[in-house]
Amino acid sequence: MITAVNVRKSYGNLEVLKGVNLHIKTGEVVSIVGESGAGKSTLLQILGTLDSPSNPVQNNTEITLNGESFINMSDRQISVFRNQNIGFVFQF
Repeated sequence: MITAVNVRKSYGNLEVLKGVNLHIKTGEVVSIVGESGAGKSTLLQILGTLDSPSNPVQNNTEITLNGESFINMSDRQISVFRNQNIGFVFQF
């Protein structure tokens, strides 16, 4: 199960994700669709621990995978978490 609350991402003055919330149940198949530049890849990179949301503490951002939050983990802890819990299939 993946839960995300108030996920925000900015690059300078450009706010790409503006408070995204989602809940994906175990076994559920979900598609993320939208126009080019809408933030789909950015959201997936954050959910996959390859990137982090902007100001997660200030924005009250919460992201959990199977009930475990990785928002405040160190780089080392995130690497271990990713290796044990997440798989990737890249487009290219």
